[in-house]
Amino acid sequence: MNITAEQIKELRDATGISVMQCKKALEESNGDMEQAKVALQAIAATQAEKKADRTLGAGIISSYIHANKKMGLLVQVLCETDFVSANEEFVALANQVALHIGAMDPQTVEELLEQPFLLNPELTVKQVVDNVTQKTGERVEIAKFVKYTI
Repeated sequence: MNITAEQIKELRDATGISVMQCKKALEESNGDMEQAKVALQAIAATQAEKKADRTLGAGIISSYIHANKKMGLLVQVLCETDFVSANEEFVALANQVALHIGAMDPQTVEELLEQPFLLNPELTVKQVVDNVTQKTGERVEIAKFVKYTI
């Protein structure tokens, strides 16, 4: 089956994954967009596992304060380098995870990682983190969070 540039662009726009990985996933799935997304998720998980022993020397702390000012939280998201910690996708992940924690109220990082992601319930938080690992090429981890309520 011939994979078109439009198909590759659509998958890349949907996932943010590199053009070559999108093309390969589409070829392996015979052009089926949903199967290609599943294949990319599997690749992301495998890549995250391979990077699990890398040292995390950088990261950011993101915050969320609820509109009523009665709940606030901080979340620490780590990566390997300052270059990635300034990356738009990495910063967006930290902000989205902070919002997720505020809405879903996990008690531990482990519980957080297993929850369906607030902005895309088809994925778990861990899968979203793995996707950022795949996109940045670095290990990414949610280290800890703290939530304050009145």
